[in-house]
Parts: sequence; structure tokens; C-alpha cells
Amino acid sequence: MKEYSTEKIRNIVLASHSGAGKTILCEAFLHHTGATTRMGKIEDGTTASDFDEEEIRRTISLYTSVIPVEYRDVKINFLDTPGYTDFVGEEISAMRVSDGAILMIDAVNGLEVGTELAWDYCTKFNLPRFLVINKMDRENANFQKALKSVEEYSDIRLIPIQLPWGEKQAFQGVIDLLSMKAFKGVGKTAEEIPAEYKSAAEEARMKLVEAAAEGDDSLLEKYLESGTLSEEEVIKGLTAVVRSCGFVPVLVSSGSTGTGLLKLLDAIVDIMPSPAQAPAQVAEGKNGEEILEARDDGPLAIYVWKTTADPFVGKQTYFRVYSGTISADARVWNQTKSIEERLGSVNVPRGKESISVKTIHAGDICVVPKLSETSTSNTLCDKSHPLTLPLPQYPTALYQVALFPKTQADSTKMSATLARLCEEDMTLTWHNDPYTLQTILQGMGDQHIDVAIRRAETKFQVGILIQEPKVPYQETITKSASAMYRHKKQTGGSGQFGEVHLKVSPLTDKDYDFSWDVFGGAISQSYSSSIQKGIQAVMKEGVIAGYPVSGVHVSVYDGKEHPVDSKPVAFEVAGREAFKLAVKDAAPVLREPIMLCKITVPEANMGDVMGDLNTRRARIQGMETQKGRSVVTATVPLSEMLRYTTTLRSITGGRGFFSMEFDHTEVVPAHIAQPIIDARAKELESKKEE
Repeated sequence: MKEYSTEKIRNIVLASHSGAGKTILCEAFLHHTGATTRMGKIEDGTTASDFDEEEIRRTISLYTSVIPVEYRDVKINFLDTPGYTDFVGEEISAMRVSDGAILMIDAVNGLEVGTELAWDYCTKFNLPRFLVINKMDRENANFQKALKSVEEYSDIRLIPIQLPWGEKQAFQGVIDLLSMKAFKGVGKTAEEIPAEYKSAAEEARMKLVEAAAEGDDSLLEKYLESGTLSEEEVIKGLTAVVRSCGFVPVLVSSGSTGTGLLKLLDAIVDIMPSPAQAPAQVAEGKNGEEILEARDDGPLAIYVWKTTADPFVGKQTYFRVYSGTISADARVWNQTKSIEERLGSVNVPRGKESISVKTIHAGDICVVPKLSETSTSNTLCDKSHPLTLPLPQYPTALYQVALFPKTQADSTKMSATLARLCEEDMTLTWHNDPYTLQTILQGMGDQHIDVAIRRAETKFQVGILIQEPKVPYQETITKSASAMYRHKKQTGGSGQFGEVHLKVSPLTDKDYDFSWDVFGGAISQSYSSSIQKGIQAVMKEGVIAGYPVSGVHVSVYDGKEHPVDSKPVAFEVAGREAFKLAVKDAAPVLREPIMLCKITVPEANMGDVMGDLNTRRARIQGMETQKGRSVVTATVPLSEMLRYTTTLRSITGGRGFFSMEFDHTEVVPAHIAQPIIDARAKELESKKEE
């Protein structure tokens, strides 16, 4: 593949609901521009985009693939993203390094939730976009109905620049409103518009010319004077309104047959911005903000948007060069981690292929193998000119599972494997819970977690089992109580003796407090630390249900010691047992974490969501409306929210989302607490038997 200068590059993200035809469209682009001799098939696992074993097994895209297409002496980097909601992190990373977007919808299904999500992210990233109504050859395909479904959702006006030449089995090409010609099949040769489409085409052309005239004052004047514009003038005006996100052009295609393909590529080359025409990046430099334009002679600024780790191929680092150029064997500075990295070869990715090139120019996307320290979202630059590029905001993953290694050998590799998986995927996180002592993995949903676990097994040979995570309950007391315990042990030689009298009382402002209130030297204060050690051991293990104890003040006020047999270990045991007895008499209760949740749903689903929240012991704090959506704020026990991601998706058809954060703890109602205590007792009993 030859080198392409900044003006000859287009970075375009393909985004939509799963199944709208992004991957097959990429196949068609490659095939009809001569890059491949035959089109791959998803069911055969032969597409350029979906090359990962797991993608082939599931027959859906799970990761973003880069598919460069050479057309009219321009290289279009298509970023084919997954459409399934769980993998939205891949879509966000791809949009971060794109200058335009193609949003696709199925001509039968119209606008679906995955495309709505992609549309909203395009708005967030301020990306100019095309709407492509794909699969026009399907039974029941309906151009107007599909278009209307998006018009009802979009804040931005949609303007068709093509009309379908027939529908369903009769779909044979596109009527191009820019040139006012018809193009059959792939679109190599122009024909006159068939008579039956002439009036519809002229009417649509009028709307298109009006929209294009709005993009340029001189064009508007000419249009008002003459009532028409040439094809070049329409493209010029349209380019301005599309790049300012004032209009969204609508095109039609059938990826599987290649119909309308070349006219879609023409529109991308003519209307979508090159990196040089896209808005400049704002980076954080040594002396504040720096504006970076995509220029070869600018300071080096590289953003790492994706990394993949493979035991056979090694680590692959994908990045976009925002400013400057890079060549093989260059040394670059990782500003995020403050280390130097040496780039071996620099390659242009095409699916799983890597095509070696000498130089990557500003604005291009490439892949470099075997960088040891660099990970996703890092900035690479010159050490003498440090820069940091901004990161996109990823949604917080709220679907949690507890992980357990299958074997002892797996347990030694589990942490390192999880760290690598989370380094690749910005919506995946893991931590060790200090209360439940479980390893917790957080993702966007059950499919997301399932793919990560399978990746750990197939790529890193680490067997992992998953369970629903435990809720970090806490035990506490509600009244004061006293207890004493005498530890006496006689075994031939010197024995053990220690007696401790202590009092426990509820504490609201901290987890634990201890006071030494022994008068008259009944016990030597040197045993204070041993007694505390015993108490704190019980606080970790729990008294009524094996959960940590908190909110307790302990006062040791009396006891006895023996001149020969008293030892620290004896007072540790006595302190431990006295504390247990006192807690049992102090009306102990379980406390549970209460989360503050913000749930955003379409207004039509509001009643179902409220009904479901009522079954979850939720307390509604407030309700408001934002852009046709209802937002409910509620406090809900964490135990009721563990699988809420899946429930909310099913109630709202995937359109609802929520955020939650810890708010406070509350006493668990007695009728709920007892089964928890019984289940925990059973679990601890079975552990003893093992």
C-alpha cells in the first residue's frame, strides 16, 4: 500500500445496531475496489473485519477493525465497530479517532436502539455523519418508513442525496440527486433517471439545493437569483452544512449485492473532511493548552486508541497520528507513563493483516507491534515537546461478577491476566473487595463479561469461574452490653490465664474506638494490645453472620491476671470471646449499602420502570424530564441492583441506562436479614467440613 498524505485520508467510523450490515459493507468496499478477489461471508468466518475466533464463533463483531479502502487516489480508513450495546466502549474509542461517521440502518427494521446510541455519541463527538439505509433488497424493505423512523428521533435535519431505484427484489440501483443521474448496480456508469422516478427526484433535488444553499452566503444569493445551482456548487454548499453538523445526508445501498457502493464512496471522498479539514485537536502542553492541526511539520502527537494482546502475535498497539509523522525505528516518548518506547515497524492495519509502510503521515491510523509499556488512551510525543491528548468519557460499567480461579495454577496468573484485559478495554475494570474478599470484574453486561472470560481462557490460558458477587453487608450493634470471659488452660507445665470484662456501645461517627478504663491495676496495661488484637480479629470475621463488625466502641473496665500463667495469648483469647458475647447481647443487626441511582428511560417505559423499582425496596427521591426522556433518582439497596443492567435493558428494549454510587448504609429489615444470616451460617458450616 502506498503512502497517503493528510489531504488524501478520510477516517470514517461505521456505527449502528447489530445486524445492520457494517461488516458486509466493508467486504463489498474491499471487493469492488479490487483489494480482494472475493467477498467474505460472516457465516463462514471469512470477513476481513471479524477475524477473531470469538467473533467467528458468535457471528457478531466484538472489536473494532480498521479496513482501509483505496478509491479515487484517497485512502478511506473505515472503522467497523460492534453494534451490540455491551461493546459500546469499542465504538467510543473508534469515534475518538474518526473525523466522520456513517450510521447505518436496516431498511426493514428502521432505527434501532444501537443506532440511537451511536447517533447520540456522534452528537457528543460533534462528528459529521451520513445516514445509510442499507439492505434495500430485503423483503419488506421500505425507504420512506426507515427514513421517517430516524427523522422522528433526530434533532438534525435529514436530507436525501440519493433515492432508491426500486425496493425489495426490484432494488437495482440509486438515483443520485447531486448529478441527477441513475446508477445501476455498483454504480460504474450513469444513466438517465427512469420516467417513473423523475418527479420524485426533482422534488427531492429542490430540497437538497435549498439545504446546500444554506451552507454558503454566495450560493444562497445565486440560488435566490437563478433558482438553481450546479452539481459542484451543490457539493460545495452541502459539504459546509454537513461538516458543521447542520444536515445529515441520506444514502441507500445493499452491501451484500454491492448496489450503490461507488456513489457512497464518492460522497465520502467529496463531502467528508480529511484530517486537515477536521476541527483541530486541543492538547495539554508544557505551558497550557496547545492547538494541534494535522500537519506533517507539526509537533509529534499520537493517541493510542486500541491495544490487543495475543500470546502468538504479541501486543498490537493501534494509534492515530494527530500531528507530525512517524517512521520505522523511531523513538517516541510516552507522556502518560513517562517512558521512552522504540517503534519497530509501522504498519497499516487491514483486519488482521498488517501492511508495512515507511512513513505514517499526520491524520493517519496505524498499528505497531510489541510496545512493552504503552496502553490504550496513552499519548506519545517528542520528549522535548511534551503533549497530552484528551481522553473520551466512557460509561461506567455496573454489571459485576465475582471471579474464582479454576486451579491453583490459574490463581497465580489471574491478576496479571485481568490487568491486561482491562488495559485493552476501557469499559472493563476489576478490583479486590476489602469487605467480601472477592475479586470483582465489572463490565457493560453479561455478554461483555462472557467474552472477557473466554478471552482469558483462550488467549492467556487462565481458567476462571464466575459467581454473583456477595453484598458487602456489615454487622453493628444497636445498644450497649457488657460481658466477661475467663480463659484458663492448664497443660502440665505453665498454663494460660486471662480474664477480661468489657462493655460495647454503638458508635456513629467511626468504625471502631477503644478505651482502657481499668482502675487499680486489675490487669496490666501491657495486655491492652493483645486484647485489642483479639477484638479486631472478631471484627473482621463477624459475630452473627460472618460479616465485618463496625460502629462499635469497646471499653475494657476490669479483669484478672495470674502472676505466672498470664500471657499475651491468653488475653487475646479472652478479649476475643468477651467481645463476641457482648456483641450478641447488644441487639446486633446487619447493615447494607444503599446506592443513589439515577435511571434514564424513554417516557413510554416510565410506568414499568417505577413498578419494578417498587419491588426493589427503592425510595424515589425525584423525577424530571430531559429531552423526551424521564430521569428517576432513587435510593436502592445494592443487593437489589446486582443484575439491574439486564432487567432495565429488557424493560426498555435497551434504551434505558442508569448510574449509581454509594450513598449510605441502613439496617436490613428483619424479614430479609434472617435468610441472609441463615445462608451465611450454612456457608461457613460447609467450609468447616471441607
